[in-house]
Amino acid sequence: MSSTILRSPKLPCPPDPTTSIPPPHNQSFFTPLPKRRRCISIYTCCTAGDQSSNSAFGSEIKKGQAIELNKVNDDNPYEFNAKDSPNPLPRPLTSADLSNMASEGSRLRVAYQGVRGAYSESAAEKAYPNCEAVPCEQFDTAFEAVERWLVDRAVLPIENSLGGSIHRNYDLLLRHRLHIVGEVKLAIRHCLLANNGVKIEDLKRVLSHPQALAQCENTLTKLGLVREAVDDTAGAAKYIAFNKLNDAGAVASLAASRIYGLNVLAQDIQDDSDNVTRFLMLAREPIIPRTDKPFKTSVVFSLDEGPGVLFKALAVFAMRNINLTKIESRPLQKQALRVLDDSVDGFPKYFPYLFYVDFEASMADQRAQNALGHLKEFATFLRVLGSYPSDSGIA
Repeated sequence: MSSTILRSPKLPCPPDPTTSIPPPHNQSFFTPLPKRRRCISIYTCCTAGDQSSNSAFGSEIKKGQAIELNKVNDDNPYEFNAKDSPNPLPRPLTSADLSNMASEGSRLRVAYQGVRGAYSESAAEKAYPNCEAVPCEQFDTAFEAVERWLVDRAVLPIENSLGGSIHRNYDLLLRHRLHIVGEVKLAIRHCLLANNGVKIEDLKRVLSHPQALAQCENTLTKLGLVREAVDDTAGAAKYIAFNKLNDAGAVASLAASRIYGLNVLAQDIQDDSDNVTRFLMLAREPIIPRTDKPFKTSVVFSLDEGPGVLFKALAVFAMRNINLTKIESRPLQKQALRVLDDSVDGFPKYFPYLFYVDFEASMADQRAQNALGHLKEFATFLRVLGSYPSDSGIA
């Protein structure tokens, strides 16, 4: 079944007169992959009244508006098109700007994927209370927004206790030069939403993110509803409300029902009540590791092919009594496949892989430094993605 994709109209926006040169990215703890030349087109949403060169960010991005790469949220009457101006980005913040913002009590701008009412918005507000949550249409956009100084942080999902890993964000962690500075865990409680006056028996179909639909499979099957996948849960609720659909419902959060004026037909419809999503907090700069509280460190590495090489890699942690909390393998993209095995009709003998590992130790801990120093002796690539406080609470 094809996914329903929500699209928004594009309208012209006056160019930003400020000039921007993106700041250099920070170096990682260990040898990085070679930088790849990339061309990125970014659109920032704004209103005519927000075009002020006195703003620390050039063009203010108000809560409820989205930063997007290729399209504009339909709440925003103007679009800022990189093709129309040689200087499409607001200028980077200076140390003076940061001092002024601190003295004025300015809130952190935190990017998340989705529209208002998304679970990611709740995670952003849990991670950074009183922040200005900035919605982004795609995960890529949130990474770009932090790199381009449009926001201060990003809070993005990395794994769900029922649906597993968010592979796209693992790949983006490697592609971009951001640092993990924290994690936050959020209990996911799905609701079945519909427009006022619509009853469950009136519904023929239900819209939501593919993972949300999968997490409510038993309930939706009993109701006999046709499932249609869209980009995010809150986006489904918004689509139902704005189009005044009477035959369709949405699986989304209770917050989304309040924002878009929808009726809650059923609460807690997920198949498993133990449904938790872990989010990563991303920033341009790493934080200073400490040992006075529980810390977690995330790394990514690659190995040569051979018997026992992964065992050797994991042994550097075991021999130092360091507990691993997560291991994920992903194909190494844009690298030629290696030796072809004639015995299998020309199929690749093996694929080059990257291994993402989370372990319970701070980089300020000598054990962690020794483990990674040992791993570096035979790993073909190694990068520390971040060393950050672990989140033991769920809300």
